[in-house]
Amino acid sequence: MKSRHGKRSNNLKKIILIILIIIIILSISYMVYYFYNNYKNKIDNTDILNNIEIDKTQMTEQKTERMLQIEELQKKNQEIMGWLEIEGTNINYPVLQTNDNDFYLTHNYKKENASTGSLFLDKDFDLINGSSNYLIYGHRNKQGLMFEDLMKYAKEDFYKEHTKIKFTTNKEESTYEIMSVFYSRVYYKSEQNVFRYYYFVNANNEQEYNDFVNNAKKASIYDTGVNANYGEQLLTLSTCEYSQEDGRFVVVAKKIN
Repeated sequence: MKSRHGKRSNNLKKIILIILIIIIILSISYMVYYFYNNYKNKIDNTDILNNIEIDKTQMTEQKTERMLQIEELQKKNQEIMGWLEIEGTNINYPVLQTNDNDFYLTHNYKKENASTGSLFLDKDFDLINGSSNYLIYGHRNKQGLMFEDLMKYAKEDFYKEHTKIKFTTNKEESTYEIMSVFYSRVYYKSEQNVFRYYYFVNANNEQEYNDFVNNAKKASIYDTGVNANYGEQLLTLSTCEYSQEDGRFVVVAKKIN
């Protein structure tokens, strides 16, 4: 006959075993969900163009294939503003914009929940009427999605082989030349004399424009030899960088056509 102590010991072992089984099941379920979600995000973001049918007879010098593809995508989501491409990277995605910068941090271009989020133009920037600068944000992702490959520009050798960025809207297909690459962060309000690149939307005058360009050039981790003159359209790409709190990695380019 087992003692009360023995029964308690066996009951405790059973409880611990049940808890361990539950933990294992939950862990496996999470892993399956994690890998499935990443796989789905990768498929969703790499097959976008393959699933778009356009009438190629409408293509002209003024209306390229990419512009027609954007028009088709806009029929499904009017918040798709354009398309961003960088050769030598996985960056080949639609760019969205809404009045809430948080939305596309967690949603794809179909407005579905997605951990990768989307590339999106800051809500304060006016792509229709024009701003001096277009600021585009994007997550980093271990599967190489969104702006993960932007970090390749931390190496000057990569920059030298990939100096151009292509940004297309339904009105225009444009090429930008990279001018500056730098590390930054989101600064506290109390910090003075710092370069808050994320506040530059539209230059009220030449001095404001030149201040942004000069600060970006000064912060650059290598000299590109490229400068920008007042009135030239700028494009700024920004993603998270983890070497410091609220760190950012930034690439600034100017329009050349």
